Amino acid sequence: MSRYTRAKNRIARRFGVNIFGRLRNPLLHKSNPPGMHGSKRRKKSDYGLQLEEKQKLKAVYGMLTDKQLLRSYKEAIAKKGNTAHLLLENLETRLDNIVYKLKFATTIFQAHQLVSHGHVLIDGKKVDIRSFHVKPEMIISIKEKSQNMKCFKETFSNTSRTVPEYLSLDEKKFTGQLLSIPQADQITLPLPINIALVCEFLAHTH
Repeated sequence: MSRYTRAKNRIARRFGVNIFGRLRNPLLHKSNPPGMHGSKRRKKSDYGLQLEEKQKLKAVYGMLTDKQLLRSYKEAIAKKGNTAHLLLENLETRLDNIVYKLKFATTIFQAHQLVSHGHVLIDGKKVDIRSFHVKPEMIISIKEKSQNMKCFKETFSNTSRTVPEYLSLDEKKFTGQLLSIPQADQITLPLPINIALVCEFLAHTH
């Protein structure tokens, strides 16, 4: 199981947005990208633009590895339809992301921990695989013994976050449900990403 351990604040500064939803915004004191020439912007090549979009997408979903992103891309091209939209829908239904979007976690990285440490149930059974794909009507819940954890009080009290329309949440019962496969226009990302460029990058480099 892969886990991202590098400085997350540097990633947020690189893209100029509090991408991981941290309570302490890393941009308040240092808004420029990291590095000696962080305040200077260079014109990027087509490859550079594609690479940056890929890096942004990986960051949004909790610093996915290239292998994980490529697997999701291959699953998308195996289906009929718009590959960019299918890739986004595929990533959005990962268990770790669903746990985060249901407000069971304050950040996507905390959602990683909740899943991998066995606190999350799918239809009453423990699932500790972060990349598990949640399907419509599946019930996502938190183990009864885990419901007193401090993180749940913090995240439920955060009124600035809302649960997407394709999910339902019962805070009192610590349960949620995927109502339907999210469509691309229903998915809100913390920063603009050109998913088509990501697909172009993956198609040309693999």
